[in-house]
Amino acid sequence: MASNPISPTVDFDQDGVQHGFLRLPYSHDESAWGSIMIPVTVVKNGSGPTAVLTGANHGDEYEGAIALYDLASRIDPQDVTGRIIIVPAFNYPAFLNKSRTSPIDGGNLNRTFPGRADGTVTEKIADFFQNQILARADYVLDIHSGGKTLDFVPFAAAHFLSDQSQQARCVEAMKAFNAPYSLMLLEIDSVGMYDTAAENLGLVFVSTELGGGGSSSARTVGIARKGIENFLKHAEILPGELEIGPTINLDMPDNRCYVSCDTPGLIEYKVDLGATVEEGQLIAVVHEITRTGRPPALYFAGISGIFTGRHFPGMIGMGDIVAVIAVPV
Repeated sequence: MASNPISPTVDFDQDGVQHGFLRLPYSHDESAWGSIMIPVTVVKNGSGPTAVLTGANHGDEYEGAIALYDLASRIDPQDVTGRIIIVPAFNYPAFLNKSRTSPIDGGNLNRTFPGRADGTVTEKIADFFQNQILARADYVLDIHSGGKTLDFVPFAAAHFLSDQSQQARCVEAMKAFNAPYSLMLLEIDSVGMYDTAAENLGLVFVSTELGGGGSSSARTVGIARKGIENFLKHAEILPGELEIGPTINLDMPDNRCYVSCDTPGLIEYKVDLGATVEEGQLIAVVHEITRTGRPPALYFAGISGIFTGRHFPGMIGMGDIVAVIAVPV
């Protein structure tokens, strides 16, 4: 079996705060013996649980990266019981390129697990996390938002799992994050996801979607900051009481929650995110753009609930998501 070429410049077992890199050798035209240097911070104080915190799993999602770079710059190891591993820009090549996927190999890191030690750049990153990072973890928080092509109401998410005890622990951690919405998320496709890799190891895993559009806001970054601290307090890695405000609990019972586009064109939404919609309600129309005089295609809610996610750009393509609708619990 091939060994992974990534070498950390930090010692995961050393007490204190260490700022360093996950060094991935990468030979290319601009640097024959170059390396990709993925920033990492390790904070450790004695024995206790380990939390892994990641942002920019997709490189055009910024709330996690902002909140985690900030946390790494100010955390005091004396406040910590156990260990925190912080990777603000998980798919670093994509992050630098301001894109969802890696410009090097086209890899979508969140569809690449468990990866390959002798594979592409993205596969090597996934393999290292699978075998070196997740293997050390008890709690995992992966902060997403919609990137350039999606927008969401800000939610924390857990998944339905076959292990009911593990699912309950994930749900409690999701509630502790305390986003404005808390969602039992039905994935379109969970194969190769970081989420699935962590859950298959029996870990407590929480994900988020905190907005979108390829930028961030004071509100969504504030949700990320508070949620991270709550998550670490819930894990008993940081001291203090959780800061808990109201949240709306949501469920996704089946695929009626997703509305997909089969008529590309110019999309016009008839309702805004967060609105309550009824099954059969018109939520969007898509206008033909190759000629005038054509009636638009109509898209309707497949289930009653909260309008939770939508396509972000004004132009929509075949197969793109028109809407995500989740049901209040």
